[in-house]
Amino acid sequence: MTAGVAFAASPPGVRLAQLPPLALYVHIPWCVKKCPYCDFNSHQVRGNVPEESYVEALVSDLEQSLPEVWGRRVGSVFFGGGTPSLFSAAAIATLISAFRARLALTADCEITLEANPGTFEAEKFRGYRDAGVTRLSIGIQSFDPRHLEALGRIHDGDEARRAIDIAREHFDNVNLDLMYALPGQTLDEARADVESAIDAGVAHLSFYHLTIEPNTHFHRHPPALPDDDASAAMQDLIGAELARHGYVHYETSAWARPGTECRHNLNYWRFGDYLGIGAGAHSKLSFSDRVTRAARWKQPREYLERVREGRPVQESHQVGREDLVFEFMMNTLRLIEGFPVGLLAERTGLQIALAEKALREAETRGLVVRNHERIAPSALGQRFLNDLLQLFLPVKPS
Repeated sequence: MTAGVAFAASPPGVRLAQLPPLALYVHIPWCVKKCPYCDFNSHQVRGNVPEESYVEALVSDLEQSLPEVWGRRVGSVFFGGGTPSLFSAAAIATLISAFRARLALTADCEITLEANPGTFEAEKFRGYRDAGVTRLSIGIQSFDPRHLEALGRIHDGDEARRAIDIAREHFDNVNLDLMYALPGQTLDEARADVESAIDAGVAHLSFYHLTIEPNTHFHRHPPALPDDDASAAMQDLIGAELARHGYVHYETSAWARPGTECRHNLNYWRFGDYLGIGAGAHSKLSFSDRVTRAARWKQPREYLERVREGRPVQESHQVGREDLVFEFMMNTLRLIEGFPVGLLAERTGLQIALAEKALREAETRGLVVRNHERIAPSALGQRFLNDLLQLFLPVKPS
């Protein structure tokens, strides 16, 4: 490692002049079928989903967490999973009402719900809007039946298109999640997927490179994936086609019509705060003298038991000063526009000078562009983001 961020022995605390924006993440861990690529905390439904008891647990979890966020305004709520659309619109309405009663949600609070395009879920879309959801994110992954089968998805391309049409009837802001570099995928097949996504006419599109993650079926039984050159060609194609049709590339994997960027995710990438409730949910919360991270109990049954006992959090810790710069860069350098120079001090209490050696190295390698106002990944840095981020790993004193 030729760069890194070095710290001398110093007190562990930081000093924040102001707290960052706050978001709420709500994890619903069940899905109809576990996909072979998925390493999220999701669990295949066996029998009935314990909707009522889980809703009660989420509200209790939030109530127990209120002292940590009391008085702070919440700008976005995100229901993730799993498959949140397995829950009824009535359950989502109960939760949103409970959140509004206990938290200071902003008047224009963005409330996103992840959904599957299956017919069962699509029938509920109007109910979700009436419940207070303002943004729907649909997990399409591909429109190609062969690739959908390889990915273990339970919908087909026609179901996906019907779900998108229903979603657009009820929501102005709809996101589609898609993937590329799929098993056996060709450049023409990737082109067909991006053209179908553009034809859908939604405001926001996310395209993720399929990666093989530990503890997944694909890790145990690896499929034949396109090589690096083929994957890079697909990435270039997707970016060019989306730009040609007016989508702005604002984050590593996200494109949006101007003004429809996902505010919840932007808060992550700008190193904002978020309270996570639900099985396995993670939180990052700032205080005047520290930044903390916490994780809830992962297994749904154990989570329900622990909430009843009054201890939903399995693990929490204060983020060390030596890790804050790396964590900040790991988020903000995903943004195509990068970040204002002063944001590091605002969100971590640390000075940008601590990262100067790593920034010089990144600039020398052509991975970042910067001036006295802003630091951003270059086109090369966007493509080789992991190489860029490694330059900011902490060098701890021996």
